[in-house]
Amino acid sequence: MAGENDAVIAAWNTVLFDKFHRFKHLLTEGLAAHSDEALARHVHPEAARVLDVGCGFGDSAQRIAGYVGPRGAVVGVDCAGNFVEAATQDALRAGIGNVSFFEADVQTDDLRGPYDFAFSRFGTMFFTMPGAALRNIRNALEPGGRLTMVVWRRREDNPWLHDAEVRVREIVPVVSHEDTDQVHCGPGPFSMAGPDMVSSLLCSAGYDRIAFERYDADICIGRDLAEAIEFAMALGPAGEIIRLAGEEGERRKPEVVAALRETLAPHAREDGVWAPSSTWFVTARNP
Repeated sequence: MAGENDAVIAAWNTVLFDKFHRFKHLLTEGLAAHSDEALARHVHPEAARVLDVGCGFGDSAQRIAGYVGPRGAVVGVDCAGNFVEAATQDALRAGIGNVSFFEADVQTDDLRGPYDFAFSRFGTMFFTMPGAALRNIRNALEPGGRLTMVVWRRREDNPWLHDAEVRVREIVPVVSHEDTDQVHCGPGPFSMAGPDMVSSLLCSAGYDRIAFERYDADICIGRDLAEAIEFAMALGPAGEIIRLAGEEGERRKPEVVAALRETLAPHAREDGVWAPSSTWFVTARNP
């Protein structure tokens, strides 16, 4: 498991970071619809100390910093040093003094608690050992501290990812992680889509008062159709299929582009390409 986790961390620090940086505007602005709603429903009060798990570019951490104010603090953690550096520099440019970031493996490392709250927008779905990570987060919370996670619901309710994956699978041979020495993203974006499984994980990790709220929103996946196709081919399950297929994936890209243009065209509007998406807001308490 340690070797597999090393491969996941390497992916987020190299090839996935490069792709996320390329589409940062879509990932931070588009996905903010879900985190903004989650933060509005589950407010972090002034002076609270909050851990942002899988902080990425730190945009959620910056938003939370505004809620907790100068007497509070937000600490972002990510396994990839490149994301930590990018988040740190963005916060410095924004002049936000009550937010900081550090690099660590949430599954095993000291999280520098205690915290009043932990928050994660799409940061908990890629753990190779989710039970260990959730337990470690709980141990970093004060008694009565609350965890809020935003995770994708089932594939069928997220056509912006799933429809692209289906079309790519029809064209590109699927190579499993076990059959290649390439780095990979981990379990994938839908690993926490099932409430029963996630509830069991949280219970085993020692949480109580576990709740799920569904939230649906259209998100922008491209400023135009060409960018939406590039986005689908770079990130998510479709992008992973193409990348892991290596030379064969590259050879079949013209077919993939044609298929994705047909699939994504119905979502195109004057202000970009917008597709339905669906998440769970998962909340749980450290007793």
